[in-house]
Amino acid sequence: MSKTFNILLLCPNNSARSILGEALFNHHGAGRIKAWSAGSNPSGSVNPLALETLQRHGIAIRDARSKSWKEFVADAVPPSPSFPTAPAPDHFDFIITVCGSAADVRGPVWPGHPTAVHWGIPDPTQVEPPEAWREAFEETYQSLEKRILAFLTLPLETLTPEKSALAARRIHTGA
Repeated sequence: MSKTFNILLLCPNNSARSILGEALFNHHGAGRIKAWSAGSNPSGSVNPLALETLQRHGIAIRDARSKSWKEFVADAVPPSPSFPTAPAPDHFDFIITVCGSAADVRGPVWPGHPTAVHWGIPDPTQVEPPEAWREAFEETYQSLEKRILAFLTLPLETLTPEKSALAARRIHTGA
């Protein structure tokens, strides 16, 4: 049986980019990848345009919600029963930050010493005017999907954590 890689996508608000990334990894990962998303300062709701964008591409995401990364830390308070979430793994293999500002945010110490990677993606909700958001969400979706599809071609089963981190960074920079 092949290994399933656990990935946590982080963005401060956990309302758009990390939600898109979670859905894309789970959709394209075909069981090889199990992804979750969270934020350091969750907004409390998923941006409707993120859900609309996923739906337009035929990607279902059940129970999408904006949540704190504290739910994934061993001593954290469990999520509310009114907002169930997929059980978290005992460790993550990769932590991927997807916000421009998240690279400098100091997060918790994650069990298992996951490989940390930063893919800075512009925030589609910061585009002006707001009427351009739909197009910005589509660009964000395409940018994340391109990186995720490239990531899924990596021989993760045989790469060391250092080499997988380097490869994931190269995917982001296009090097």
